[in-house]
Amino acid sequence: MPITFDQETKRWFLETENMGYVFGLDDQGKIKNLYWGAKLPRFRDYPQVKDLPVMDRYTWNDEFSVRGEKNNVEHCLKVEYYDGVRDVVLNYKSFEVNGNDLVIKLSDDHYSLNVNLFYKLIEEYDIIERWIEIENNSNQEINVEDMKSASLYVENDEKAKLNYLAGMWGSEFHLRKEDINEGSKVLESKVGKTSAYLNPFFAIDYSADEDHGKVYFGELAWSGNWKIVVQKRIYERIAIIGGINDWDFSYILEPSEKINTPKFVFGFSDEGFTKASQNIHHYQLDYVLPKDKAHKLRKVIYNSWEATTFNVNEENQKILAEKAAKIGVELFVIDDGWFGERNDDHAGLGDWYVNKEKFPKGLQPLISYVKSLGMDFGIWVEPEMVNPDSELYREHPDWVISFPNRPKSLQRNQLMLNLAREDVKEFIIDFMDNLLTQNDIDFVKWDMNRHVFESGWMQVKPRKQREIWVKYVWNLYDIWKYLREKHPHVTFENCSSGGGRVDIGLMQYADQVWTSDNTDPFDRLEIQEGFSYAYAPKVMMGWVTDWGGKDTYPLTYRFHSSMMGSLGIGADLNKFSEQDFDLARYQVQLYKEIREIVQEGYQFRLSSVKNDRYFALEYLNKSKDEGVLIYLRNPRRFGLFDRVNVKLKGLENDAVYTVYEGLQGEEKEIVKLSGLALKERGILVEDSSKDFFESGKVTHFYSRILRFRRSN
Repeated sequence: MPITFDQETKRWFLETENMGYVFGLDDQGKIKNLYWGAKLPRFRDYPQVKDLPVMDRYTWNDEFSVRGEKNNVEHCLKVEYYDGVRDVVLNYKSFEVNGNDLVIKLSDDHYSLNVNLFYKLIEEYDIIERWIEIENNSNQEINVEDMKSASLYVENDEKAKLNYLAGMWGSEFHLRKEDINEGSKVLESKVGKTSAYLNPFFAIDYSADEDHGKVYFGELAWSGNWKIVVQKRIYERIAIIGGINDWDFSYILEPSEKINTPKFVFGFSDEGFTKASQNIHHYQLDYVLPKDKAHKLRKVIYNSWEATTFNVNEENQKILAEKAAKIGVELFVIDDGWFGERNDDHAGLGDWYVNKEKFPKGLQPLISYVKSLGMDFGIWVEPEMVNPDSELYREHPDWVISFPNRPKSLQRNQLMLNLAREDVKEFIIDFMDNLLTQNDIDFVKWDMNRHVFESGWMQVKPRKQREIWVKYVWNLYDIWKYLREKHPHVTFENCSSGGGRVDIGLMQYADQVWTSDNTDPFDRLEIQEGFSYAYAPKVMMGWVTDWGGKDTYPLTYRFHSSMMGSLGIGADLNKFSEQDFDLARYQVQLYKEIREIVQEGYQFRLSSVKNDRYFALEYLNKSKDEGVLIYLRNPRRFGLFDRVNVKLKGLENDAVYTVYEGLQGEEKEIVKLSGLALKERGILVEDSSKDFFESGKVTHFYSRILRFRRSN
């Protein structure tokens, strides 16, 4: 059984295929965390409460840390009761097990505050989901000032390293690694959304590499302000606490009211970072993404933004649609500029009616034409925003997030609607529902291009105003949930100035994400490498564009960089030559042939952009009989002498594989070797000195896609 309670030692054992997680009751009736790591052979092998160090000055290792009871770990729960008491004293009451689900019931009896700890085991991926439910069973209000989701603990060892994702606009998902020193390392967002600055993901390793060593990891299912604290004290286990950010937050819990925190998802690998990432990827595919489309292949997209920007109209979109269909695109998307008085980013946001000058007969003639070319039709929206120069703002100035007597900070010339308000929520539901009902739309790119600054909500009492941070997100989720249920045929993409709102909270409703506004194919390699540590390749959109200059990078290189997840094209097709069209058609067809393995298979990072002269990713299907190698050179000095031999991973040792290049029916065999030989000898992918002596030049942005399949 995955969940077992031992009555004699008062311990709960939560076991997945390869991971053990254990906690138990001490003699004071408090729940203590005892173990998280590799699954051990016997229950008696796991620590007991008596094995924990005893410190009279403070307490540590609480399974759920609170503000109170001498706890020195960053608290998950802090409240103020009606009489001013700010200590929480939780006592164990009971537990319930239902298959892979466990509930631990705690209570602060004096104030009738109940706290339930929820655990859900995902056995095959060595992952546990945790969250809490807080219920006020008193007849007085309780002011909740902090409500994080979980406390975790790992071994205190000088080899422990913290890995996390950092960045900014146009430079998201950079992997960082650093020592864990005494004190607290805080990863967080305070801007009202997940943010591009830090992502709600962590991994702690002990000298691990891609294939070996212990890796503990976790991520938050939350799309607003969040916080992960890694806390180290000499002699104590390292604590990790995660959940909603307590900064500028409070929630008045009314009598009989109960609320849930977001899930804090965590797992363990003793086979290095590759196994950790693969478990995360397939957990997201099987348990997080909307089930109706989770395992459907993502279509090749063309988005017309770079070609026309705000100057969209029926005629120029039809011309682009013809050219997109010519190269094999399956989904044509018009971006910003189709609505209201939207001729630049200074006006029109919030006025979601079709611009009659640009589309005199509405969108349907364009939609019908796109579909006659064999493509689906998609559209861009930004429902959470409003321009001051709009009919909506002139009618409802009180709908924006702001403080009185303070400036309203503009970002991208826009203000932010307060989705915490029910009337704003209903407005967005209504116009989006009408848009999707009245038009045959298959795809929505939902954008969100600013932060929250003046976080005022003046229509409610002052003591309730700080609830805006959570009620905004809850209503956002409600909107997406409603639209998905009402329009199940529509695919939704989550975008926020690039990768500014990427998390597994909104991923429950979004089929894919816009990774970064930076589509430079060389820059994207590091962005995409970091992304792969926390998120599945299938959800990652990569576009072939002219970013950095059309002639800076070979078109083949641009395509190969974008094929590492789900493929899109945003380049101005009006500037394509016939040779460009031929090459694009070839690469789109190649992607269609490999995309099932890329989107649904197992990804192996064979090198690192920052550390190696090349970046190579391998994708292998579940049966290990077919795979793809995507290789791109990192241009550096002395590239003339690059002779790159890439060693594959994950293959069956005794099986024989044929490595080939090209489209089906036009394959060129490269080599035929056993799986063990391909892992030990590898494949010669690039020999730049040979190319130089044959052609007299070096291709600095060299790339190649090889395929392999089992031959016996």
